[in-house]
Amino acid sequence: MLTKKILSTAAILMLLACSPQFDWREVRGSDAPFRVLMPAKPASFSRDMQLTGLTLNMQMTAADAAGVNFAVGSVKLDDPGKAGIVAEAMKDGMLKNIHGQITQAASSPDGIVEMQGKLPDGGVVTMAARFIIRGSRVYQVIAIGPAKKLTQDIIDTYMSSFKTD
Repeated sequence: MLTKKILSTAAILMLLACSPQFDWREVRGSDAPFRVLMPAKPASFSRDMQLTGLTLNMQMTAADAAGVNFAVGSVKLDDPGKAGIVAEAMKDGMLKNIHGQITQAASSPDGIVEMQGKLPDGGVVTMAARFIIRGSRVYQVIAIGPAKKLTQDIIDTYMSSFKTD
């Protein structure tokens, strides 16, 4: 009887060890032309927000895996000439949300910006983000979580997978 329990427990532990924390899958935007790898089944939603005096409808696709949140947000502008200002406002808003500061910034316009900050509960977080302009559309691609969980490999996999169609 004890041997059966030990074998059953060992089998369960082996199955758990084999299950990946991140089940990467390609996700396509429903209202915006993009594709990205997400580590879990995402949810999609939209909300109106104010950025630089404009009321914009942001489409969001987001997933959570192993305590790390992944999201792609996009807005479509009537005036593509305001895309740079809107992208900068998105970045400023993300910094304010985590009471953070930029710890590493890439030199290209589509580069990854890494930020450190604190959540309202005091938890320290790392955020990696890209702010991308494609015509009249502005995208924000974000991964946020505890520094121990949001590793460089995860950031690289997620960020490099983002493509606009």
